[in-house]
Amino acid sequence: MKNKEKTLKFVKKKGMVTASDLEKTGVYRNLLYEMCDEGLLIRQSRGLYSASDTEFSEHLSLIEISKRSPDSVICLISALSFHCITTQLPHEVWIAVKRGSWIPKYDSPPVNVTVISGTAFDFGIEKHKINGVEIRVYSIAKTVADCFKFRNKIGLDVAIEALKEVVRSRKATVDEIMKAAEICRVGTVIRPYLEAVI
Repeated sequence: MKNKEKTLKFVKKKGMVTASDLEKTGVYRNLLYEMCDEGLLIRQSRGLYSASDTEFSEHLSLIEISKRSPDSVICLISALSFHCITTQLPHEVWIAVKRGSWIPKYDSPPVNVTVISGTAFDFGIEKHKINGVEIRVYSIAKTVADCFKFRNKIGLDVAIEALKEVVRSRKATVDEIMKAAEICRVGTVIRPYLEAVI
């Protein structure tokens, strides 16, 4: 994969690539920089590239973070926004990482990292494709449970608003919410709020 045409085809297929993705296919940085100079590729952020004619959705920052940190999971405010269950506009990408894992440094976009351990980290992960890039996002029920678990970080009002919207819109069942709440160890916290809205 040494010529520009093949490289461009590869980048378009993947949606967004890292420099190391390209190096694994035999494309080295000098060709990458040359293609950027010619306007064939765009450097989205440090080490991330896309074809210049790619039209990205409003979730570009989620794609960038998912490419840089594929083991992380979109959570809390960013997951609420992704699932369209909040009026909050995230000014940073909220991600969860497993306790003990490496946390990369991000220059852009701004990132808020939450460390979660054990079963609570692994439960409720959904995989979605945006512009050909797979992102991992917590399910709606898990996101609501996390909002109550991390209510001191995001605000109890945000957690209550999310719970009310999910119940009203029936985007998750009461049983799904309670199962997630038990796994996140906030069942007793969330139950009275849940009883008040059903």
